[in-house]
Amino acid sequence: MTRRLKATALAALFAFGSANAAVAADPIKIAVNEWTGQHLSAHIAGAVLKEMGMEVEYVTAGAVPQFAAIADGSLDFNPEIWTNNVGDIFPKAVESGDIEIVGELGLSPREGWYYPPYMAEKCPGLPAYEALYDCAQAFAAAETFPNGRLITYPADWGTRSKDLVAMMELPYQPVAGGSEGAMLAEMKSAIAAEQPMLMMFWEPHWIHAEIDLDIVDWDRADPDCESGPQKRGDACGFAQAKVQKIVSGDFAKKHPEAYAAIQNISLTNDVQNALIQKVDQDGMKVEEAVAEWMGANESTWKGWMSSGGSAPVADQIEALKASLAKLEKMLEAQ
Repeated sequence: MTRRLKATALAALFAFGSANAAVAADPIKIAVNEWTGQHLSAHIAGAVLKEMGMEVEYVTAGAVPQFAAIADGSLDFNPEIWTNNVGDIFPKAVESGDIEIVGELGLSPREGWYYPPYMAEKCPGLPAYEALYDCAQAFAAAETFPNGRLITYPADWGTRSKDLVAMMELPYQPVAGGSEGAMLAEMKSAIAAEQPMLMMFWEPHWIHAEIDLDIVDWDRADPDCESGPQKRGDACGFAQAKVQKIVSGDFAKKHPEAYAAIQNISLTNDVQNALIQKVDQDGMKVEEAVAEWMGANESTWKGWMSSGGSAPVADQIEALKASLAKLEKMLEAQ
């Protein structure tokens, strides 16, 4: 009887350990998209999971095609999804349960018309967009006078600013930027000389860690802003995205500890702006920037690991071993 009970307990321990070891050995595949900020979010999340003893694999994936891979489990996790660039697959996969939204990352993304603070002196009434009607000449260039000059996204990025100028009948001439690099060069040049500047731009971006910029305010915020008409007195400008963390539908079941940590992961614009600057401007590798941040913010990421849920698998196995040892002593004493 004693041998039979002992053998049964050992078999249970082996089965438990083998099943959980198989899950633990299965790497968590994290999607890596096309922009530096997402690279940093992905590697910070991956570094935290590695600290928890998990294997991580980074997989390059397109911003829209990745959703099919996450839905079918080929990819497990993306910490930074911008909701204004998700296509048709994402909402359907969320509705079906093949993709789960874990929560928001914490970033506050903004797109809109930015200007340097000194322009507020030349255009009283800013940041309200209404001031732009009266201050067009303050933003003018020789080739646009008397209309103001608005630098928009490159032509192949769409025509949202141009469309809004026309809809709102603003006295400005949209001028497409040649590229992100060309826009940044013009921004820096204009600010260095304190020349007029109004530019469509976004954040998080490393430039905000280097240069102070203000943004034009509108009457209201509307997640569906650009789907309907706008007019003076009732304008929302541009739809603003949310930044969400997503996992495959069965991720929580397969990786409960990782799921709990992912729920806690949070980054701010200031954190990401500073890290993007280190990578894009200072030439630091993503992995180096993340390692430096992890070293300086141990209390932050260790807090993400404290889920308050079940004990780690390794701890559960050790507890089962201890229970088995006690059972063995009890049986020997009989």
